[in-house]
Amino acid sequence: MKPHPGGTLFLISAPSGAGKTSLVQALLRDDAALTVSISHTTRPQRPGEQDGVNYHFVDRPAFETMIDAGAFLEYAEVFGNLYGTSEAFVDETLAQGKDVILEIDWQGASQVREKRPEAVGIFIFPPSLATLEARLRQRAQDDEATMARRLAEATLEMRAHEAYPFLVVNDVFDTALSELKAIVQAERLRRPRQQARLGDRLPPLLGA
Repeated sequence: MKPHPGGTLFLISAPSGAGKTSLVQALLRDDAALTVSISHTTRPQRPGEQDGVNYHFVDRPAFETMIDAGAFLEYAEVFGNLYGTSEAFVDETLAQGKDVILEIDWQGASQVREKRPEAVGIFIFPPSLATLEARLRQRAQDDEATMARRLAEATLEMRAHEAYPFLVVNDVFDTALSELKAIVQAERLRRPRQQARLGDRLPPLLGA
């Protein structure tokens, strides 16, 4: 199924701790026309997380069965855990003319771009590595070995930013949120989407 031209697929990536999830949640609260695709993962459920809200939590055999069935638009292994995006959910939502956000790592985004080259990529940077480390430590969710691995991986992830047409630095949260909103709105004003919205009103404007 090809995505409906009325819906835009946004790929939002960032190193862990850059504030991507908080920004996306705020964006969703302020924009009812946006929805986020909830990924499937084999990662253990963290305190406060809800199945079907934060992620669809499944075990590795179930995830691998979905891979074999071709259920994922993309999937990747990150820090020993599998993450994947349901292709059916994305296509069905776009077909309804709704915009879909994928909170996704750079590996997954690369896979999606191969299948959906029209997807709009946004990469979120932290203001500095020191700030990134401080944010990760505030979570108090990772041991020192995992913390070190995340920080080492962050530089590699940020090198992938050149594949994204939009870059946002999450230094001041409200500023970063405003920039995300501007990107979404700009995409909605592109000619194909506006032509579809105008419909029968367009020909008279063109003298037809």
